[in-house]
Amino acid sequence: MSEIVHVIAVEPRAGHRLHLRFEDGVEGELDFTGEPWQGVFAPLADAAYFARVELDAELGTIVWPNGADIAPETLHHWVSEGVKGAAA
Repeated sequence: MSEIVHVIAVEPRAGHRLHLRFEDGVEGELDFTGEPWQGVFAPLADAAYFARVELDAELGTIVWPNGADIAPETLHHWVSEGVKGAAA
């Protein structure tokens, strides 16, 4: 199981991109362009809604107004391993 490293900052970028910074100093951009959004994530297909992402400091991750979130350890893995078009 991956160590949980919390997100401490999120900045939406053009389209379906996010810049994330983690408490261990890791940071980078994730590109979710073309993601097949389904279920609770379906509203994120709209770039304007996707850009409404916020940091939930209590959970240490990112959330959207409808309650959709992504586990911080997953986001950290994607950024640090270059998954999802990640660019450091």
